Amino acid sequence: MPDYDLDNAYAIDGPQDARKLYGAWAQTYDSSFGEGWGFIAPRLIAELYLSESDGNEPILDIGAGTGLVTEHLRGAVVDAFDITPQMLDVARGKGIYRNLIEGDLLAPLDLADSTYGGVISCGTFTHGHVGPACLPELLRVTRSGGLFVCGTIPAVLDGMGFGSALARLQAAGAITPLRFAEIRIYDRKHHDHAEDRGLVMIFRKT
Repeated sequence: MPDYDLDNAYAIDGPQDARKLYGAWAQTYDSSFGEGWGFIAPRLIAELYLSESDGNEPILDIGAGTGLVTEHLRGAVVDAFDITPQMLDVARGKGIYRNLIEGDLLAPLDLADSTYGGVISCGTFTHGHVGPACLPELLRVTRSGGLFVCGTIPAVLDGMGFGSALARLQAAGAITPLRFAEIRIYDRKHHDHAEDRGLVMIFRKT
């Protein structure tokens, strides 16, 4: 098995690369990265969602992977959305999702309007992954008042155009004013990214 790590993930280029890397990594992702790297961001993002929620279910967990975020959502009704079937297979075994949906966030979503009470994500809006082009579709499938709690990192927020995209959505009255929470991503385990910090975008569909 190749030594997959964060730098491999940051280097992917498009959906096919994502399917290939995460498909091969799926069976060991929780142990090699989740535990091995001390990846605490999923828990912290889930806690933020719960602290902001006022009954915002069902939740769409985008880029759900193996389910590391939803493991901390305390029995909420959640659907998983991910591009990699092998990751969803691992998530299925945990019994934490209502539905598991294989799909590409860069394409139109085969989901009905106003289906969800909120959207959560960790590790999706990062280097080599998904940019803000998916936001209109995510808003479409979320009902009015729906809560978004989505993690990113400063370099991606600046470099992939999230700031301007969210500003335009706010100016158009599509979302509430944007707030941020800064979080630790790892629990100080010894690796090159141990000091990395994340930004969590928090807003609602109007």
